[in-house]
Amino acid sequence: MVKENGDVQLSYRLLLAVDIQGYSRRDTREQLRAQRLLTEALDGAARGVGLDRAAWDKQVGGDGELATLPEGVDPATVAGDFVILLDGALREVNRNAGRFRLRVRLSLHHGTLTAGPFGPAGDAPIVVQRLLDAAPLRRVLADDADRDLAYVVSDSLFDDVVRTGFCALPPRGFRAVRVAAKGAVFRGHILTGRAAAEDAGEEPGEGEGAGGPGSRSARVLDFPALALG
Repeated sequence: MVKENGDVQLSYRLLLAVDIQGYSRRDTREQLRAQRLLTEALDGAARGVGLDRAAWDKQVGGDGELATLPEGVDPATVAGDFVILLDGALREVNRNAGRFRLRVRLSLHHGTLTAGPFGPAGDAPIVVQRLLDAAPLRRVLADDADRDLAYVVSDSLFDDVVRTGFCALPPRGFRAVRVAAKGAVFRGHILTGRAAAEDAGEEPGEGEGAGGPGSRSARVLDFPALALG
C-alpha cells in the first residue's frame, strides 16, 4: 500500500534492526572483526531464504544497522526461517570466538515509513528501534550467557504473521513485553528459547511436505523462564 502526499511517498514495509551486544567494550580491531562476522552471518541467513541483502535499504552504524526490506518480501520467511538461520550462523561463529563472542539483538516490525535524507522517517523505524533497545531484550542476553541471539517482533507483526502458522517459529515460543520509552509505550513479543530447525541437517524448504521456506517446521529449545517485566 502506497499513498502520495505531494512529493512524499508513504510505503508499508518490513523493517529489521540489529545490534551487537557489548560492542563498545571491544578495541578497534575487535570492532572491525565483529562487523565483518555479523555482515557474513546476515548475508548467509538472507541467502538461505532466497534474499539478497544488497537490495535492502540499510542505515548502518558501527554496531548494527536498520534495514528496510524491498516490497514483496514474505514477512513470515524473515520472521521465522531467516532468524533460525541467523541463530545457527552465530552459534557457528562462536565455536571459536576467542576473547569476544558475537552476541546480537534483533527486532522486526512492519509499518509505514517514508524515505528521508538521514534514513527512513515515520512510526515504523521508531517502533523497531525502541524494541531493539528495550531493557527486556537486553536482559535476554545478560541473563543467559550461552545465548547468542535475542529476538523480538512488534505486537502487530506477531498478530499478523507469527500467529498465522505460516512462520517457522511457533507463537508459543514468544512472550509478550511492554516497553515505555520517550513518553510512549511499545509492545512486542520476545522469543524465549533458541530457534532451531526440526532437523539439524535440514535446509529451509526441505523435508516431508515442505512448501517453501515458510513451511519448514521448527522447534524452540526452551531455556529457564525469563523475567521480562
